[in-house]
Amino acid sequence: MSDSKTPQSNDYTNEDLQRWERVRRRLRAELGDAIYGSWFTRLELEKVEGAGVHLTVPTKFLRSWMQAHYLDRIKARVLSEFGMDRVTIELRSPSRKSKNRDVSAAPESRAETTQAPLPDQKTQFAPPPRRAVSKAGGRGDGEAFIGSPLDRRLTFSSFLVGPSNQLAYAAACRAVELRDPDSAPLFNPFYTHAAVGLGKTHLLQAMAHAALENKRRVVYLTAEKFMSGFVSSLTAQTAIAFKENLRAIDMLIIDDVQFLQGKSIQQEFCHTLNALIDAGRQVVVAADRPPSDLETLDERVLSRFKGGLCVDIGALDDTLRTKILEARIAAARENQNNFSVPREVIDYVARTITTNGRDLEGAVNRLLAHSTLNGAPICLATAETAIRDLVRTQDPKRVKIDDIQKLVASHYNISRADILSSRRTANVVRPRQIAMYLAKTLTLRSLPEIGRRFGGRDHTTVLHAVRKVEELAAKDQALVEVIDLLKRILTEQ
Repeated sequence: MSDSKTPQSNDYTNEDLQRWERVRRRLRAELGDAIYGSWFTRLELEKVEGAGVHLTVPTKFLRSWMQAHYLDRIKARVLSEFGMDRVTIELRSPSRKSKNRDVSAAPESRAETTQAPLPDQKTQFAPPPRRAVSKAGGRGDGEAFIGSPLDRRLTFSSFLVGPSNQLAYAAACRAVELRDPDSAPLFNPFYTHAAVGLGKTHLLQAMAHAALENKRRVVYLTAEKFMSGFVSSLTAQTAIAFKENLRAIDMLIIDDVQFLQGKSIQQEFCHTLNALIDAGRQVVVAADRPPSDLETLDERVLSRFKGGLCVDIGALDDTLRTKILEARIAAARENQNNFSVPREVIDYVARTITTNGRDLEGAVNRLLAHSTLNGAPICLATAETAIRDLVRTQDPKRVKIDDIQKLVASHYNISRADILSSRRTANVVRPRQIAMYLAKTLTLRSLPEIGRRFGGRDHTTVLHAVRKVEELAAKDQALVEVIDLLKRILTEQ
């Protein structure tokens, strides 16, 4: 019979479950696989009672997100299928097994969270009191393990999302959600990298805030803080407690790992990394470059990084730069009610300052200073004067050896694998030498480092290639033009 109860529960009928499946299919079709896989796979039907449909999710963070961003859409779909206009989303007990888990999203689909939606409300996560950790490593009344300080403004709700960072953002949201204690993290370690001022520290601190909100034991550290803590523990003869305290947490977040130095410190970091990952604890790492470019780090650490999810945060596009400017202006207006920036000025600044978010914030501060100190309205002429120093001090694009290899290979119609190979045919040797020459002239890498990046070659091979290209360029104007073209492509902003 269509109204018979399901064997799992007495709170809804088989017909109700079929209706709920139709709601899911409609939501997936409307929102797309990426967003559906990120937020809806753990939304479950709990019961149908009176004039209302009751749904559950496993975490407070997910419940708040669904209520803030998708409740109206869910209500519309529920109304069309159930004929009820009341929908509630409650927190599911961690001990309750899933009753109607959505199995339609395969793990591969759920991993491709490339279209995370943009938060539209501001939330401050108030971290619970830090738990004390004794010097012996057990939990008690001893000295607390103190991580690097968190900025309460750097939360998920204040993180602006665009095409350049949406995958990193969605993966970060997934990493901080509570999960079945018996299951391992989906992405471990989660490694994200970006140039200065593109939001990687904001994203990491947002993860720390959200993890604390979910009552998880989390430590956020810069690489400098990790190094100083380890050295201090050796000096105070509390190294064992330092190690045990770190390995007793649920989530370790390390920022600016490119600064991690010292053989013994890197070894201890590697041991901590292995212990946490093997125990199913979440590890999050950020740097200013991909793991393959961290040539000073221990190979075992790099191997762990490469085995997880590695996501870069790219340059800000026009739309995201505009959003950042609008958010900074709105924040400044809270203290200066008469501060107003015309649309044409916002567009001008967004087009002119293309480096990073910190420079955009600096631009707003300069506009604010001109507005409050001069008492004159902001116009294009004022903006040009105010941000002149920011425009002049923009750094040139950092050229990567990988980009050089790919561009040269494409120009000469060969593969990057050919350049890295041991092949010595003429159509491969010359492009390889040109790529080595460009790596020496456009990057700060040493000859041995360049040699390693070109298939493990000796530094003398690189030096020979550089001299050979210089010798040929002195006689061949066509080669000079090719090299100049490649340089312009690689260094253009």
